[in-house]
Amino acid sequence: MLLQDRVAFITGAGSGIGRAIAQAFAGQGAKVALVDLDLEAARRAAGEIGDAGGVALALRADVSSPVEVNTAVEAAAGAFGGLDILVNNAGICPLEPLEGISLESWNHVLAVNLTGAFLCAQAALPYLRRSRHGRIINLGSVAGRIGGLAVGAHYSVSKAGLMCLTKVLAKLLAGEGITANSISPGTTETALTAGWDAPVKESLRQQIPLGRLGSPEDVAAAALFLASDGAAYMTGATLDVNGGLLMF
Repeated sequence: MLLQDRVAFITGAGSGIGRAIAQAFAGQGAKVALVDLDLEAARRAAGEIGDAGGVALALRADVSSPVEVNTAVEAAAGAFGGLDILVNNAGICPLEPLEGISLESWNHVLAVNLTGAFLCAQAALPYLRRSRHGRIINLGSVAGRIGGLAVGAHYSVSKAGLMCLTKVLAKLLAGEGITANSISPGTTETALTAGWDAPVKESLRQQIPLGRLGSPEDVAAAALFLASDGAAYMTGATLDVNGGLLMF
């Protein structure tokens, strides 16, 4: 198994991409801490993993709170004896026009999507340093590369910042054997996009060469690779998982 006995701390793991990543990691032998603001959702997802024979722990945390992040990291590391992999997936995406974004909303999106990842990395770092397989995986977005049209400006900016944070972490931590990479999904079928207007989603689909929106499992497969030994020589990179919507 690719992640046998490694410990993963995954934020936003109660549903969508985070849930799919937790399932993929557990299926490859990892012990997973599923962290979510919605504790019941995290418990349901952890229960599914347990029913499938995996090892999972559900934790509640608001990733924009340093106290709650530190408490959750310590709980996961205490339960599983350490921490090897951090997946910063938690995020929010209000659909607000530029002129309608309040300063409060702007600050809240950046606090969750960007500052939350920084706080989790900071809290996890002592444990990652003790691991022989330290991995940080940040969930960016194609909107952070090109600027989003269907999403708010605050979301796009937060994801661009997150991908830059990935490079900073990669440079600072490479000498300690810790890698940091990001994944840049295109539009993905999750609860986040379920409420989008059908014409908007259809317009996006028509722009994708592979002809469909992404699935959480598409993104989870990329995360599994980055967490594995197969990606040991990759750091500071961004994997685009967008069906060909954006090509470099």
